[in-house]
Amino acid sequence: MIKDAHTFTAQQALAAMSVGRMTSVELVQACLDRIAETNETIKAWAFLDPDAALAQAAECDRLRKAGMALGSLHGIPVGLKDIIDTAKMPTQRGTPIFAGRKTDHVARLVEHLREAGAVIMGKTVTTEMAFVHANETRNPHNPDHSPGGSSSGSAAAVAACHVPLAVGTQTNGSVIRPASFCGAFGFKPTRGVISRTGLLQTSVTLDQVGCFARTLADAALLTDAIGGYDQHDRASFARPRPNMSVGAAADVPLPPDLAWFDLPFNDRLSEDAQQGFEAVLDILGPQVTRLEPAETLSNLVAVQARIHEYEICQHQSEVFDKHWDQISETLKPVIIRGRQISQTEYQDALAVKASAEAFFADFFLEFDAIIAPSAAGEAPLFGAGTGDPVFCTLWTLAGLPCVSLPLLVGGTGLPIGVQLIGPVEKDDRLLRTARWLQTELAQAADA
Repeated sequence: MIKDAHTFTAQQALAAMSVGRMTSVELVQACLDRIAETNETIKAWAFLDPDAALAQAAECDRLRKAGMALGSLHGIPVGLKDIIDTAKMPTQRGTPIFAGRKTDHVARLVEHLREAGAVIMGKTVTTEMAFVHANETRNPHNPDHSPGGSSSGSAAAVAACHVPLAVGTQTNGSVIRPASFCGAFGFKPTRGVISRTGLLQTSVTLDQVGCFARTLADAALLTDAIGGYDQHDRASFARPRPNMSVGAAADVPLPPDLAWFDLPFNDRLSEDAQQGFEAVLDILGPQVTRLEPAETLSNLVAVQARIHEYEICQHQSEVFDKHWDQISETLKPVIIRGRQISQTEYQDALAVKASAEAFFADFFLEFDAIIAPSAAGEAPLFGAGTGDPVFCTLWTLAGLPCVSLPLLVGGTGLPIGVQLIGPVEKDDRLLRTARWLQTELAQAADA
């Protein structure tokens, strides 16, 4: 068995298995050993069945040995956020309301994972109903700190080398922010690239699926595997998806033109994050144009909140009514506020959202990507919330592809992510730009 196999990226593991240096069973066992060693502190997993994971891995090895067709993730362990339905595994949605809940069906993206040959390891911890109230997961870099939310367990599991890949979701900042706090790569593709069928619905307008990995190439690999058209998801589009892996491996033909928005809420950045971003902008020099946006752009934060809060109250109304006594005191005020939003206010918010999408469609005719913080700084202390999502809100509202790169370190040694945002359905170009940015900053650091 290869020493430290749990530290392999997905691509490294695929290469090792393809030449017979390692089996899927050996890889899965190494990951299980790592989980057993560290999960008591990190608490990334809501459900884990080692025997079932090893059985899946053994079947992957049998198919390989028999010379059968192999998928793009053949034998690779993957974690799933605990709002993604998977038959034979509970999907408990981060709340005692759904304790032990099982379904006969699986989410569409789980079907894609199985077709790709992935080993479904289990369910990673999420916040209550994938919203504001934190659960027990800790930051793998320092357990005194939060991993972020709501995809807390997925980010922590990847960063802690429990699995090379994990799936999360984002309605505001729930992939990019925890990726930043945990020092992982987080990628939320264009809204509609990945099906949401079989996932807890908190906002039919805003819910999006994203991926965690320890390299940009791995995040692209996972996204390619689970993307696809789904007629049952109204956000899904019946067109070819960008090839994420090709984009993540490509060189830019010319240095990209980036934009930085001097938004009013940039003053929420911590001092070390501000210093880090100023250093990044200095290194990039003329490739970045600093812009003073119209006030209406920052007003989109309130628009996102209105849509999110209104829709979760509509989608989960029966759950909230029947189980009010089991809902946290953190979530209750949000529900009360959401139920006070009128239909007219909601429709107005949707109209503003459509205007924002049109604005960004025109904006990206001049720029390749927007560079922005992934979060306000280092992860907050555990118990002090899951962090401010405001640096993700505008892009999520507009359905834009976003990627968080673990490029900065804060004053206490915790990671801080750099976010790039691109135009819709040009995710491959965004990943190409992200690869360029990594190279530029690495060369500057070595100089």
